[in-house]
Amino acid sequence: MAVRIRLARYGRKKRPYYRIVVANSESKRDGKFLDLIGTYDPLQNPTMVKLNEERLDHWLNAGATPSDTVGNLIKTYRSSNG
Repeated sequence: MAVRIRLARYGRKKRPYYRIVVANSESKRDGKFLDLIGTYDPLQNPTMVKLNEERLDHWLNAGATPSDTVGNLIKTYRSSNG
């Protein structure tokens, strides 16, 4: 079972809001997930990213691989928060 850290889309039409979730790589985009580790709101200025770093580190150490987009979000979040 490959585990991925990826985005799950919520919100209404043309007003997206994303949750950063840990899910089986074969599950649907908005389907079942193992853990909710953060949120991403691209419509705020500047964009808002909230992460539970403790859970993020746990899943990364357990072998979960982030998607390309989530990898970029993690990188910018860590650079802005020290």
